[in-house]
Amino acid sequence: MSPSSDSPGRRALRRLLRRPAAVFGLAVVATFVAIAVIAPLIAPFDPIATDWGAIRKAPGALHWFGTDENGRDMLARVMFGARASLSAGVISVAISIAVGLPLGLLAGFLGGWIDAIISRIADAMLACPFLILAIALAAFLGPSLSNAMIAIGISATPAFIRLTRGATLNAAVEDYVEAARAVGNPRWRIAVRHLLPNILPPIMVQATLAIAAAIIAEASLSFLGLGQQPPEPSWGSMLNSAQRFIEQAPWMALFPGAAIFLVVLGFNLLGDGLRDALDPRHR
Repeated sequence: MSPSSDSPGRRALRRLLRRPAAVFGLAVVATFVAIAVIAPLIAPFDPIATDWGAIRKAPGALHWFGTDENGRDMLARVMFGARASLSAGVISVAISIAVGLPLGLLAGFLGGWIDAIISRIADAMLACPFLILAIALAAFLGPSLSNAMIAIGISATPAFIRLTRGATLNAAVEDYVEAARAVGNPRWRIAVRHLLPNILPPIMVQATLAIAAAIIAEASLSFLGLGQQPPEPSWGSMLNSAQRFIEQAPWMALFPGAAIFLVVLGFNLLGDGLRDALDPRHR
C-alpha cells in the first residue's frame, strides 16, 4: 500500500466509520444538511403562505406535520427552518474560529504580555455563562438572524481561544518545533507551517460540538424574539408560537422540537466520533 493511500486522513476516516454512533450522527447531520439545501425543491408548500381555512389542522394526508396558527404548512416550515438553524450554527462557529484560533495561537506561541492580555480577556468572557452573554449581545445588536449569529460567535470565541492556546503550548515543546527553530525558520513560519496543522484536530472536534451548542443558542434567541424574525421560519420562533397552543395543537411544538433534538444529537455523536478518530490513543 502506498503512503498516500494510507494517509492520516484515511486512517481517521476508517476509525470514524467503525463507530456506529458516529456514523448515525453523520447520517443525521447529512440528512438535515440535504434537507436545508434542497428545501425549495421538496417543500410541499410555501413556508410563509397562510391559509385561513386550515388553521391548526392536525397532521394528515395533505399536511403531514399539520399547520400552525396561521394555516401555514408545518413540514415546509421545519424544512426551511433547518436553513436558519444550520446556517446560524455553522456561521457562528466560523466566526468563533476566525477570531479565536489566531488569538489562541498568538497567546500560546508568543507568551509574555500578549498571552496575559488575551488570556485575561478570554477569562473575563468565560466568567459570564455562554447563553446569557449571547442574549445580552443579541439584545444590544438588535433582533435579526445575522445579529444572532454574531452574538453567538462572539460568545463562543473564548472557548476556542483557550483550546487553541492549550494545544499550542503542548505542541510548542515538541521536537519538530525545536528542529524548525534550529534550522532558522522565522517564528511566523513555525506557527503557520508546523504548529497550526498539528493543533487542528482538537479544533475540528470542538467546532463540531460547538455547532450543536450554537443551534440550541439560536433556537433560544429566536424563542425570545432575538433571532429569526416572523414570518420567516426558524425552529426557535416556531416553538415560541407553539407555546400558546400547546394543548390545542401539540404538533406545532413536537416537530420543530424533534428537529432540534435530532440535529443536536447528530452533531454531538459526530463530535464524539471525531474525537476518537483523530486521537487513536483516546478510549
